[in-house]
Amino acid sequence: MNVLDSFRLEGRRALVTGGSKGLGRVMAEALAQAGADVAIVSRNLQEGEQAAREITEATGRRVFAGRADVTLSVDVSRVIDEAQTSLGPIDILINNAGINTRGLAQELSEEDFDAVVAVNLKAPFLCARALGPQMCERGWGRVINLGSILSVVAIAGRAPYCSAKAGVANLTRVLALEWAQSGVTVNAICPGPFATDMNKPLLDDPEKYRAFVSKIPMGRWGELHEIAGAAVFLASDASSFVTGSTLFIDGGWTAQ
Repeated sequence: MNVLDSFRLEGRRALVTGGSKGLGRVMAEALAQAGADVAIVSRNLQEGEQAAREITEATGRRVFAGRADVTLSVDVSRVIDEAQTSLGPIDILINNAGINTRGLAQELSEEDFDAVVAVNLKAPFLCARALGPQMCERGWGRVINLGSILSVVAIAGRAPYCSAKAGVANLTRVLALEWAQSGVTVNAICPGPFATDMNKPLLDDPEKYRAFVSKIPMGRWGELHEIAGAAVFLASDASSFVTGSTLFIDGGWTAQ
């Protein structure tokens, strides 16, 4: 088989949480470009439907848009049922939905902490728990969790986010071990600074922006499209012997 063929996703169906914008949107379109049909899940149905239309127009693939709060198991089950009714069995899951609340530990409320952990850590567990066993029964599946450089390094004022993303890295390893003999791989993509809506407070503050860039050996932030190749790789047969891994896309930050 030609090596490029192992990256093709024809006949596969993917679900991307937080897929209407930012890195999720880029990964959803990348999977469609590789041949997959895609379900986009977001809290804003209008944004999801717009992204679905644009991806369909660009790639010709079927794209479903669904609304859900992925921190609620009842919502997760419902939107998965809707997506599978529309597209067929989901065999690629990208747990991308995320939020961040910044502030020193003594300034953050319990609600702040709970909300960040729920979206960034609990939701990937709920989605993987809902879809993983189905993938195992069919003997093929890919789960890709979005970690972060903050899965392994700490920054002051990021207690909820660092805690959640560190949890994502170990959740990835646990699920990889549990499903290793079932044809299902579980890996994490850990981005460094990218120009997303979540990072707008940093982008809009020249001093904070320069402080972040100073920690990146490549001397710049990531461009959104630079996550696409990693997503296709981990979603495809090209990564068939890769599981329990974390792939850092951070311009060298964590290599220091």
